[in-house]
Amino acid sequence: MRIIDLSALIVPSPDDASLTERIKITYSSHEEGAALIESLLHVPPELLRNREGWAIEEISINTHNSTHVDAPWHYNSQIQGQRAQTVDELPLEWFFSDGVVLDMTHKGDGEAITVSDTISELARIGYTLKPLDIVLVRTGRDAFYNQPGYMFKGCGVTPEATRWLYEQGVRVMGIDAWSWDAPLDRQAQEALRQQKAGIFWAAHQADLPYSQIERLVNLAALPPFGFKVACFPLKIQGGSAGPTRAVAILPD
Repeated sequence: MRIIDLSALIVPSPDDASLTERIKITYSSHEEGAALIESLLHVPPELLRNREGWAIEEISINTHNSTHVDAPWHYNSQIQGQRAQTVDELPLEWFFSDGVVLDMTHKGDGEAITVSDTISELARIGYTLKPLDIVLVRTGRDAFYNQPGYMFKGCGVTPEATRWLYEQGVRVMGIDAWSWDAPLDRQAQEALRQQKAGIFWAAHQADLPYSQIERLVNLAALPPFGFKVACFPLKIQGGSAGPTRAVAILPD
């Protein structure tokens, strides 16, 4: 089999990064590890290989930074009249299943991905969805990952298309953009213009108990179908999301 990495590298963010994008990694060296071992366990450096102890990293990251899985709790406190599930409560079966790539690279920034678009693309690739398929929407916006303005690039999956996928039995949907919805600035402008709920963050708040994978990369390396996706999120108690090492597994 071949394994293709669909996850972005977690790297420290620039000092001027916004709070929603900030990642801090503090690296401790082998020499510092040796000193810590001596302090804790009284084992001097000369009793360690090459006088080196353990290297350790301390990381501070928003659970929605990097490639991550959203839980229903992220969208609302209640979904379909019941308390929404947090990331540690989701079935593991959701996160290892057959993958399907829908090519939406022709869609411009802010343009909607509709039910018709979804059905047409499935017909083009000759695939019929089944329950627990993991649907990955390829927009090509991973080319802008970690670049200024990445947050405001991407088309957006409509709540109607999200609901249609859910009705086919899909519980995990992913995208290679900052968000499953259209860029936040465009949603905000439209919500303010119309002065009504249900426009801003519409697909997130579609009242559906499903998960999104956001900020995927390398979807262009995948065939339309015929592969598995593994995307288990970190088991964070009460978490609205969990970073994931999403990968595609292809037969040789």
